[in-house]
Amino acid sequence: QVQVVESGGGLVQPGGSLRLSCAASGTIFRIMNMGWYRQAPGKQRELVAVISRQSSTNYADSVKGRFTISRDNLKNTVYLQMNSLKPEDTAVYYCNVFVAPGGNSYWGQGTQVTVSS
Repeated sequence: QVQVVESGGGLVQPGGSLRLSCAASGTIFRIMNMGWYRQAPGKQRELVAVISRQSSTNYADSVKGRFTISRDNLKNTVYLQMNSLKPEDTAVYYCNVFVAPGGNSYWGQGTQVTVSS
């Protein structure tokens, strides 16, 4: 069993910054991809950023140049540094980890990010 727990969400003014963290624990041999997704009210969940075990990254066009994803393989943790936040970044942010062997994917419970003045 694998547990995934996000932290770091909150309320921030436009132009501000937040750093999200996500830690995976439990029976883990190796975590392959780790990613951040978000879901705004009335919208589908979308990919924000993903990072491979070798730290290759991919970002949604809407966050390129503002968000940075990173990971610590020893701690089974992934981070999302969010700068220059905009009201349209408001959403519940979810962490996803893809574990080997088995190829199972696990989600966290989500953390709310609200960008508002």
